[in-house]
Amino acid sequence: MTGYSPKLEKIISAGIDIGTSTTKLVISEFSLTNVAGSTHVPRIEIVDKQILYKSPIFSTPLKDYVTIDVAAVVSIVKAEYDKAGIVPSQVETGAVIITGETATKNNAREMIDYLSDEAGEFLVATAGPDLEGIIAAKGSGAYEYSGDNDNVIANIDVGGGTANIAVYKAKELIGTCTLHIGGRLLEFERGKVSSISPPIQKLLAAHNRQLHIGDDAKSPTVDFVLQFMADYLNAILTRKADNEEAALLLGHLPNWQEDIDVISFSGGISECMYEHESLQHAQASYDDIGIQLAKALQANQDLQQFTWIEPIETVRATVLGAGTQTTEISGATIQVSPRDLPMKNVPVYNFSFEQDFQTGTDSLEKKITEAIDMFDAYHEGQNFALYISELPHMSFRAVQKLADDIRQMMERRPNPDLPIVLILQTDHARVLGQTLMAMNVRQSVICIDQINVEHGDYIDIGKMLESGVVPVVVKTLTFHSS
Repeated sequence: MTGYSPKLEKIISAGIDIGTSTTKLVISEFSLTNVAGSTHVPRIEIVDKQILYKSPIFSTPLKDYVTIDVAAVVSIVKAEYDKAGIVPSQVETGAVIITGETATKNNAREMIDYLSDEAGEFLVATAGPDLEGIIAAKGSGAYEYSGDNDNVIANIDVGGGTANIAVYKAKELIGTCTLHIGGRLLEFERGKVSSISPPIQKLLAAHNRQLHIGDDAKSPTVDFVLQFMADYLNAILTRKADNEEAALLLGHLPNWQEDIDVISFSGGISECMYEHESLQHAQASYDDIGIQLAKALQANQDLQQFTWIEPIETVRATVLGAGTQTTEISGATIQVSPRDLPMKNVPVYNFSFEQDFQTGTDSLEKKITEAIDMFDAYHEGQNFALYISELPHMSFRAVQKLADDIRQMMERRPNPDLPIVLILQTDHARVLGQTLMAMNVRQSVICIDQINVEHGDYIDIGKMLESGVVPVVVKTLTFHSS
């Protein structure tokens, strides 16, 4: 068997979290090796993850309420790379994630794209409230807890601007929801209200409450906001909230169907509850409702109906999740064109054969035409990855038939010279990819397997490692605007 190395391989991963209140970074080292026997098809897996460096916690630099200070963020990242003793060229995977209210800033996309280029060739950009909740649940330990227990657990990552809920059962994600609940939604200066965020203004208007800049920080209206946040969180967790209370809802209502047994909190508000960080690392200062919100949540009697567990990480849950939990490793028997990697932000179109080869090939033309219309409607040359799932057993002749159909269909793309990007659910990547190459297709071919993706995902594919695999990050790139 060729194309892989059985020895241990180590790669560097970086995670950068730019949140509403704080910015932090972690550097990790992954160990990869072949876990299959010498007589089996190689299967490369991440067998160990070590955290090499954790940055201090910095206040997120802003030029004003709607603009991130890009230069200041980049300066922080460069300085922390120096302290960690690494350079961007060493970073082979990881993610930079922009979270909470920061994702709504005018230059959020510019910030994340710039940083993903400057901080590592394959440091991928991620954003979106649902994804943030999922990553935080993995960093907090809630995801692992769900695998060790029969309970349904909700991790609530509460930062400066949003509360991102991810619900897991037996390591399966069963729902998400995001709320305008966070420590920075009301800010103070010298004991007076100095900032009232738009969601809180909307909430106060809906309830005929008055609060103004310059009002006392101990105003009863501040207490009303805190109590409402705690009550509304309980209503969301128990699926009793409705659209009439949508002032604090960001996106969709709860979409899980099972009752929640256990809750855990991560994020800055969790740090206010559990105080994991030593004082010398806590460089960020808080002049907002963060500490009061933590106390209001802990004191809420309705929230006490759930079993509470303490997270293994509080304010660093998202950055640790971004740095250690976003990377997947492809199968070892793949076909890739090294000159086309890394490849970023490729949308995924899922085509299921439903275990019937004839039915699948009969509808392949229609499905690839749909993918072209969906992702390149204006003929701008946007490529896509075709995810082929539920393939039945294939003879060599069937593989040749599938390859030839794909070859013909890909010629119909507005820019047919783009690489052919295929993701296979089954372990057929090398045979299908090499069959395409044997047909002398004019395009380069990226054909990988053993990656779990869904229709609508975006995928980033890194450079081939010594082990003959590629690191892959599956993500969504939704930038919300309210």
